[in-house]
Amino acid sequence: MKAAYYSGNQTFEVQPTDPEPVSSGMVRLKVAYCGVCGTDVHIYHGKMDQRVRLPQVIGHEVSAEIAELGEAVSDWQVGDKVAVRPLQPGLADPSDNGQRHIGKNLRFIGIDTPGGMQTYWNVPAYTLHRLPEQMPLELGALTEPLAVACHDVRLSRLQPGENAVIIGGGPIGVLIALVARHKGANVLLSEPNATRRALCQQLHLPAVDPMTTNLVNAVEAFTNGAMADVVFEVSGVAAGVKVMTELARARGRIVMVAIHSEPKPVDLFRFFWRELQLIGTRVYEPEDFDEAIRLAASAELPLDQLITQISPLEDIQSVFETIDNNPAGMKYLLKC
Repeated sequence: MKAAYYSGNQTFEVQPTDPEPVSSGMVRLKVAYCGVCGTDVHIYHGKMDQRVRLPQVIGHEVSAEIAELGEAVSDWQVGDKVAVRPLQPGLADPSDNGQRHIGKNLRFIGIDTPGGMQTYWNVPAYTLHRLPEQMPLELGALTEPLAVACHDVRLSRLQPGENAVIIGGGPIGVLIALVARHKGANVLLSEPNATRRALCQQLHLPAVDPMTTNLVNAVEAFTNGAMADVVFEVSGVAAGVKVMTELARARGRIVMVAIHSEPKPVDLFRFFWRELQLIGTRVYEPEDFDEAIRLAASAELPLDQLITQISPLEDIQSVFETIDNNPAGMKYLLKC
């Protein structure tokens, strides 16, 4: 088998390696596709070296077939198509409040432990979600990011007919927009990249350029003065944080999707003045994976249009370099 090891300094090395034994409660997957996530790009840039043990295989957006079952694994068979929910909760902590998907001792598979950018990958059986037999495995690799979007929209309490504004038209932002529209919301995206706005146009998602258009005025016009019931901050930049409170109507909800690793100024007066709510969202829960698989299998979302490029695992170095040179791309898949 082959595995792509991240060795630091923006370098991957594809090496032959032997599969690890399959221990009790684990399954061996024959990985079909592994998507490249924004987190993987952060790792590539050396921003997560404190969590990643070099050299390490990374990656967590995986579709696969089961190749071997460990002891004590039931309800699965060799050949089953699956997606992986890459969360290892660890010991429960009183501060978790029962929310083990964001628990204090959570380990993220593919970051804190080896990931899916390899031919065979051993994972706990409890992380598996069954993919329909007819679903293309390319779309199966989009299950994980789509589950993120389903989780974000679910926690937003978005209702049919409400107005939703998404700040940031990258892969997660567009997936949120597609899920929100599917649930009957009126959706407007804010995205400065012209290529990504063109893709939004192909997907019939209204999008504006916040660099040339006053976003507050654009939202006011889009909603006939009502402003947004829900604002999703997905950009991860200070400008998105600054404007998000200006876009929400009275008692509107603001959903923090992006990872802001450094503190940024927030207009707390607007929260007081308009009785706004701020909702944090992180990763997903099992029901979000189930909904993502249902949506992907139903072909109700144009997910295939989000796949920018599929490359063999051997080309992993050039794929990450391409992502750096093409920030307008959406989903890059490695065929493992």
